[in-house]
Amino acid sequence: MAAINDLISQIEDKELRERIERELNKFSKQKKFGLVFEEHLPECVPLYDIPIRRGSKVAQKADKINETYTVMQVEGENIYCTDKKESQLINFLKQDLVPVAEFGEPIYPYLKQVDSIYKSDDKELPTHALIQADNYHALQLLEYLYAEKIDCIYIDPPYNTGARDWKYNNDYVDSSDTYRHSKWLSMMKKRLLLAKRLLNPADSVMIVTIDEKEYLHLGCLLEELFPEAKIQMVSSMINPAGVSRNNQFARSNEFIYFVQFGASGPIALELGDEWIGDIKSKKRKFSLRWNSLLRSGTNARRVDRPNLFYPIYISKDGKKIIKIGEPLDKKADRQSVLPLKNTKVVFPIRSNGEEGNWQVEPKRLEELCRMGYIRLGRFNDRGTIAIDYLKKGEIAKIEKNTFEVLGYSETGTIMVDDSNYKPKFVPGCQWNISSHDATLQGTKLLNSIIGNRFSFPKSIYAVHDALRFFVANKPNALIVDFFAGSGTTLHAVNLLNAEDGGKRQCVIVTNNEVSDEEAKQLRAKGLKPGDAEWEKLGIANYVTWPRTVCSIKGKDINGNALKGNYIGSDIPMADGFNANAIFFKLGFLDKTSVQLGRQFKELIPLLWLKAGGWGKCPNDESLKQFISDGLLPPYIIFPQNRFAVLIDENCFSEFEEKLSAQTEIQTAYLITNFENGFKAMTKSLKVKKTYQLYRDYLDNFRINVERN
Repeated sequence: MAAINDLISQIEDKELRERIERELNKFSKQKKFGLVFEEHLPECVPLYDIPIRRGSKVAQKADKINETYTVMQVEGENIYCTDKKESQLINFLKQDLVPVAEFGEPIYPYLKQVDSIYKSDDKELPTHALIQADNYHALQLLEYLYAEKIDCIYIDPPYNTGARDWKYNNDYVDSSDTYRHSKWLSMMKKRLLLAKRLLNPADSVMIVTIDEKEYLHLGCLLEELFPEAKIQMVSSMINPAGVSRNNQFARSNEFIYFVQFGASGPIALELGDEWIGDIKSKKRKFSLRWNSLLRSGTNARRVDRPNLFYPIYISKDGKKIIKIGEPLDKKADRQSVLPLKNTKVVFPIRSNGEEGNWQVEPKRLEELCRMGYIRLGRFNDRGTIAIDYLKKGEIAKIEKNTFEVLGYSETGTIMVDDSNYKPKFVPGCQWNISSHDATLQGTKLLNSIIGNRFSFPKSIYAVHDALRFFVANKPNALIVDFFAGSGTTLHAVNLLNAEDGGKRQCVIVTNNEVSDEEAKQLRAKGLKPGDAEWEKLGIANYVTWPRTVCSIKGKDINGNALKGNYIGSDIPMADGFNANAIFFKLGFLDKTSVQLGRQFKELIPLLWLKAGGWGKCPNDESLKQFISDGLLPPYIIFPQNRFAVLIDENCFSEFEEKLSAQTEIQTAYLITNFENGFKAMTKSLKVKKTYQLYRDYLDNFRINVERN
């Protein structure tokens, strides 16, 4: 409807426009079921680093970005354009315009290196990446790099509260916008569909946080887009004090959707008392868990499992099992079984006097007795005795030395030291964890690192915990966040790695928007988006990257050592992290120039990331040894980065010989226009992965457009 209304507004014939509007109103009142929302006109993104040329699509920097013009003529600082009606030429100053791209148009992205921090010299440690970009186009790029390779996506999208906290088509969406919810859903759908292509379908998870304003819509959207996934929602306490709402209950929680693909599921972890929840389950924390040998619940009667109805001969003092009998015939009376000398016969008799059955077969019970995995209680007035045994999970804890074996009791039962035992378990779906407090471990923590530069950051521990249920057992996991905000996800991944020695890699994406208040102040100074003073205050430059650098160094923005330890560990914040990270800005290339090999150098960061992001990303300075006066060598080998590029296929034999001596090379890019030649070279090379340039790159983004 929104897109249709936008098109109708362009109809000059008033009578026709009104007639169509009347008919459309009738149509819109028809009742529909399911998640129904408006598909809006394609979003646009400003391209501040792209030159304005004839034929470019542009918009005014100070206007709505989707009100576009086509450049017809460029004369110095004067740009002559036509609007969508093409009625007349309009003159603009170049400084007031910015090129734009509509979502769905072919784009050929590259990554321009802005900054980096390399603190670790561990050659097996991949580099984290921050990408400054609109996340829609960044997701298209990430598909080229990581299609079906991502283990976990964590996103904290705008909550659409009605405040001026997010934009659609470069314009704030607030509570007065009739299409507020449909714009949000339209925005999310486009990005979730792209994100789906990144995730490993065999085993991966997408984690999405949201509050009550959109959680119902989001849940329906996730069900619609990911019918093959297991989806669960958790309620998480993030503000115990509560945020007051006019004529409503105070808001103290948010919701977390876990969208699990393939075999993905939360793993059992060692968790503190706060995670246990109810008092009953806390009992399991303190000791080895013994289970009653007498079956309860379903199939617990003798007639249900007759092979498990057998006698156990126990010494009269109740200290030892003397013998284990065979199962009785279905019609046999248990009273016919006589005790052995100095024993009592015990059968599985339920508390109501009904004949039941044991949990294990006689042969298995004999094995448990030999190993000391049986525990006897005392005879009661009814002549029965409680018998407990250890199940496989508890036995595994003993065999793995989770519990220290102290010896055996006089009855032969194993004795263990379980005083330091911390259980591993999967918690419930109501999380009330003190470290998840967004005020203390989000706002105050971030302020202590970079100052008061960002509103409402997540608690690092809330993100850390959500992630580790799915990647604690994946030390080399690849994690993506395309609504990066202040950079909490990358910070949390570094903490996870520091705790368990993992080498997980994190790629985060954020735009470089300034806040609404900052934008007003900057415009009052005559500044516009794209100006240096404006851009330096954008979130990527002013918040996300500084936080990343400071947390890795262990110092605040002023160079002072960070104070305290990370909660739940003995890791001092001042130690920083053994990690590396790089800051990129996404830009766009000309398709023809790429085909002709004129922008090879610009593609190097993409090739580096696609090959795994090992070592320091080659930059302009390091490439000087290979590229002189724009002339490319026949091939380039980057041993420390584990990839190589064949530029002149006529030199393949020499290239192959060189690679045979470089065993660390895992990825080869082969520049050739011939499919058969590429296949032949791939077959000959002894590397894990090969890609055909520039065809592989160009086809990816052309196909992306066709699918979108």
